[in-house]
Amino acid sequence: MNKRFFNLYTHHFARVAVAIPRCRIADPGFNVEQTLNLARQAAAEGAVLAAFPELGLSAYSCDDLFHQGALLDACLDGLARIIEASRTLPLALVVGLPLKVNHQLFNCAAVVAGGRVLGVVPKSFLPNYGEFYESRQFSAADCAAVEQIDLFGATVPFGPNLLFEVENLPLLRFHVEICEDVWVPIPPSSFAAMAGATVLVNLSASNVVVGKSGYRHQLVSQQSARCLAAYLYTSAGRGESTNDMAWDGQSLIYEKGELLAESERFSDDSHVIYADVDLERLSNERMHATTFAQSVRRHADEVAKFRRVAFALDLPVARDLPLARTVERFPYVPADAARRDERCQEVYNIQVQALVQRLSSTGIRKVVIGVSGGLDSTHALLVCARAMDRLGLPRTNILAYTMPGFATSERTLHQANALMRVVGCSAQLIDIRPSCLQMLKDLGHPYVEGKADYDITFENVQAGERTNHLFRLANFHNGIVIGTGDLSELALGWCTYGVGDHMSHYNVNASVPKTLISYLVRWVAETGAVVQDGADVLLRILDTEISPELVPGGDKDGKPAQITEDTIGPYELQDFNLYYTLRYGFKPSKVAFLSWSAWHDRAQGSWPSAANVRNEYGLDAIKKNLGIFLWRFFKTSQFKRTCVPNGPKVGNGGSLSPRGDWRAPSDSEATVWMDDLNNIPDQAR
Repeated sequence: MNKRFFNLYTHHFARVAVAIPRCRIADPGFNVEQTLNLARQAAAEGAVLAAFPELGLSAYSCDDLFHQGALLDACLDGLARIIEASRTLPLALVVGLPLKVNHQLFNCAAVVAGGRVLGVVPKSFLPNYGEFYESRQFSAADCAAVEQIDLFGATVPFGPNLLFEVENLPLLRFHVEICEDVWVPIPPSSFAAMAGATVLVNLSASNVVVGKSGYRHQLVSQQSARCLAAYLYTSAGRGESTNDMAWDGQSLIYEKGELLAESERFSDDSHVIYADVDLERLSNERMHATTFAQSVRRHADEVAKFRRVAFALDLPVARDLPLARTVERFPYVPADAARRDERCQEVYNIQVQALVQRLSSTGIRKVVIGVSGGLDSTHALLVCARAMDRLGLPRTNILAYTMPGFATSERTLHQANALMRVVGCSAQLIDIRPSCLQMLKDLGHPYVEGKADYDITFENVQAGERTNHLFRLANFHNGIVIGTGDLSELALGWCTYGVGDHMSHYNVNASVPKTLISYLVRWVAETGAVVQDGADVLLRILDTEISPELVPGGDKDGKPAQITEDTIGPYELQDFNLYYTLRYGFKPSKVAFLSWSAWHDRAQGSWPSAANVRNEYGLDAIKKNLGIFLWRFFKTSQFKRTCVPNGPKVGNGGSLSPRGDWRAPSDSEATVWMDDLNNIPDQAR
């Protein structure tokens, strides 16, 4: 068992900080005090990297004061104080100052840790337009004639091509650029990312004008996304000169295009923002996106120019340090209501367009679908209805069948009939019990002798008979069978192989997980997007226990004898496990840490589709259900995924088609994943 399970650094996260200090113009003494106060705060919070604004020791808006020797010397004295203080601070500091090198003045970032300057990075691109006149005071990085400088009696690497590597946190490699460097067509950080930097740091001052805030977001978001990196963007705030400009102190932390933290703008007080960057995610994304390596090869000359500066930090690993980062409980479903509605609309459009194309290309005008009164077939039927509308065909071209078996409840049968009625499709009932009895009789099954033997054969005879009917009905009516099984069921192997719900002519739900289907159906109910008067039917379906209804013995209140989640675990947990296993390839121990961070005690509404959904899960439940997922996903279910029908991929969470995201041997072992499961404690401390 990993004794440091509850520490974020164990799972390849790094806590980073961006500081926004108040400053005084040309007062390095005051500015250093502000810097060190914030650095101590960052260290106390467990951060290993803290970035400060451009020219923060002097203030950015000094103009020609930068050519005053007294100011330059005071900035050096301030840097010396920071170096000395860093001896007892377990993090790397990136601070900005003007630095004179060989009769030239450079706008620099100094990287300080452990009582020494690790390197100095000069600004590459100097803006000299609009309100900026930096070329008046400074030289650009490519004007430098040296690659190292003498600073406080030590030889220090100097240049824009430095990579700083934390030896005892090997996935943390960071590069520093300064303000305008990220505004140019090819920022230096692009090459740094190709050279191995996972964290990109920008010391900026950046005055504010109307509209600039949004543009900064776009700029930093896109750079972090293109580089598959985290990006720390600093900005100057209160204290800079307002002769001709104003300053809002907007600072940002992005990871691969996603905003992790943003500072309060126009604040009067010094403050720090933090984010826990997932270094492993970034590394795995680069491994997965092979075009990243192709870019490295194509820019090999630029990449080769980078120099590595290695150092160690006293990482805060001896204590529990949970994630400060928000981990959403439903990774397939946006938490924000507006984005969730947008996601639902887009998923429907993808599924509908895919089905429209398949029908158009085959010249087939009818679809055949089994409707159970449960969640998945409801969603698939709604997709079919919209597809018929798009094709200009009547919804009666949807040949829908409800096929009660030995355990079909009155509730789901009523829901199936009501749903087909409000959709306006052709609706029929076929009782499969006589044909199933004949099959069981042919098999010599004990059930036909009156014995309550409800084994897997008993279940699969019913599932297979339904599918057999659907395929023959499709033959007879010149239609295609629409599959209803979802991504979650396929991941867990919760489908009857071959002649069963595993098979169809086209499966519109193939890459849609159960948690997302729940929201999709609710969205239709709330918006009337597909059916105008069916909200009550859809909401009743959402409140129905998830069950295949293949085993008799339900209670008098209509609760089925089979509860799917009693066997395979709660779908909300299993969809979480699926996302982080499939999308990022994380080890079980990390998946469990993320799950615990999301589920263990955060007050948050849960998946609103079934009555038995809980708001919280302890680590024991997380570990137990993750074990179920790992065994079923890696050991027992791949043979079903190796031969699945066509169906559209809808999200970047992945699909399980062997023609798409997931190719795996059907005879793999699950040993390494189950072994790592043992690194998870049985319960939280």
